[in-house]
Parts: sequence; C-alpha cells; structure tokens
Amino acid sequence: MQRRLFLPATALLLAVVWLAGCASPQHLTLTPQRSAPVAQVGSGEKVAVFAQDGRDTDVIGHRSGGGMSTSQITVSSHVLIPQLQREAERAVRDMGFTPVNDEAEGRPTLILELANLSYAQADGANPGIDEARLEGVLKTIAQNGGATYTGTYTSRRHQDYAFKPGSGKNTRMLNQLLGKALDRAFNDGEMSALLAR
Repeated sequence: MQRRLFLPATALLLAVVWLAGCASPQHLTLTPQRSAPVAQVGSGEKVAVFAQDGRDTDVIGHRSGGGMSTSQITVSSHVLIPQLQREAERAVRDMGFTPVNDEAEGRPTLILELANLSYAQADGANPGIDEARLEGVLKTIAQNGGATYTGTYTSRRHQDYAFKPGSGKNTRMLNQLLGKALDRAFNDGEMSALLAR
C-alpha cells in the first residue's frame, strides 16, 4: 500500500520540479572570448578602445514560446560589456597597438558595440522537439584621421532540444555565439587597416 502511494507522489514531485525549472527565469553571466588569431598591423600606436551596449533591454528572449516573465532570459550589460571591453583591448593589443581608455587629438578610436543579442524558441521539425534560435550582432566603429569605418558581424545558431536548456547550456551556447562574432570583428582587414593608417 505504501509503495502504491509512493510512486504517484514521486511522479508528482518530479513533475513539479521539472515545471519549475522550465518556468524559472534565467539571469546569465556571459564571458565570450575571441579564439581566432588576428593580423599584427600596428607598431605600438595608442588606440582608444571602448565597448558599449546598443540594446534597448537586458532581456534577450524567453525559453517558452510566450512572453511570460517567468521564462525570461536576461543578460546584464553590467557584466557583459566589461568582458567585451577586455576582449576588444586584448584584440587591439594582439594587433600590435597599445589600447587606452581616453581619446586624444589625432588618436585612432575603436568602439565595439553589442548591437543585438536574442534568444527565440520555436517548434522543431519533429514532434516533441523544439528549437532555440540565437543571434548575436556586434558592430565596430573605427575612426582615424577623419575617416570612419563601420562593420557589422552577425552570428546565428539553431539548436534542437527535447528538454529546455538550463542556464549552463544557454550560457555556453551564447558564449560560443558571441565568440564567433568577436572572431569575425577582429579579423576585418578594413577595420584594422584604418586603425594602422
């Protein structure tokens, strides 16, 4: 008799835990990194480097199809933008320049902007399978000697899943997504050529 009561109670408990996991909001801490090498074009010249957030909100999407606040995925600019600043400075240093945080007359400037970061849920091609659609867009604005170059670098990923990804999996996917956008941004020959001019 006790065994019969135990099984439904266990199933109910597992269902509640599973539903709570699906419905809870995720606040992700991202640390994307550039992994591709960059061309060395500088000779120690100072370049003013700034990272900024061009998004309207820290909410990047929802883990369910609806817009319920309990399924929101949030990436705070207070955490991500300092990381992008570090990556931009590292890339500029690897290019052979000296990154600084102050502008000066005649000094080249590079702005790295997080233009968009989104996470959308959609029905997958097969029954019982859903799909996460991720998109990250970075923009660079390079200025030197009165000339300006703007580049836009988009990275997309579609990920099928049977169970909604947890915060760890979503963090890894978004870090990889933005890492690819960083690789593209800092391998833009036109941007680095303008800084070296």
